[in-house]
Amino acid sequence: MNNLPPTLSVVIPLLNEEEVLSQTYTELKQNLDALGESYEMVFVDDGSTDRSRAILTELSGRDSTVRVVALSRNFGHEMATTAGLHHAHGRAVIVMDADLQDPPELIGEFLAKWREGYEVVYGVRLRRESESMLKKATSYLFYRLMARIADIKFPPDTGDFRLMDRRVLDVYRQLNEDPRFFRGLISWIGFRQVGVGFIRRPRYGGITKYRYSKLLKLALDTITAFSTLPSLI
Repeated sequence: MNNLPPTLSVVIPLLNEEEVLSQTYTELKQNLDALGESYEMVFVDDGSTDRSRAILTELSGRDSTVRVVALSRNFGHEMATTAGLHHAHGRAVIVMDADLQDPPELIGEFLAKWREGYEVVYGVRLRRESESMLKKATSYLFYRLMARIADIKFPPDTGDFRLMDRRVLDVYRQLNEDPRFFRGLISWIGFRQVGVGFIRRPRYGGITKYRYSKLLKLALDTITAFSTLPSLI
């Protein structure tokens, strides 16, 4: 029996994604198989109330590369991401959304940069298909504000879609920050980082689970955690 860790873990946090999960699995597996590397897919069900968990159970029953982390309730996207990272065994670990807005075909480019020596490879959204003007405007303002007040540099136009070397993940897992902001903490950790541009797709199906109230709370938590302003007030 081969007990070596896989080359790659892909962590996919999700909530009520029954409309897209089968397609996400199919596209992800096709792209991972084409790379010729050992891998695992770690799906984190963040307390779904639809058929997401049943679909994941069926997938894991017929495919040994599928692992399911089933949370006892809805803890939120950041905590679901952290839970998945604690269950990832790969030498490199990728975090991506379940709705196929993060294109699985970009994983090959991420791996190529990793093999060049980069320890964090993050996706840069060159264009955001189907996003509202309000969403685009608020995202633009958030990243420009953080560029002015944050202690660290946040790459603009990025999300959670990124690859991390095992060394980066080991450091991240030692952090105890609460609330957590995954992409901010990865920027803060350091290491050698590089961006790869891509066009973000429309959702394959279903609706976004990130309401504006959640986005506002995330923005406020991030400003508090990473800026110098609170210490000056």
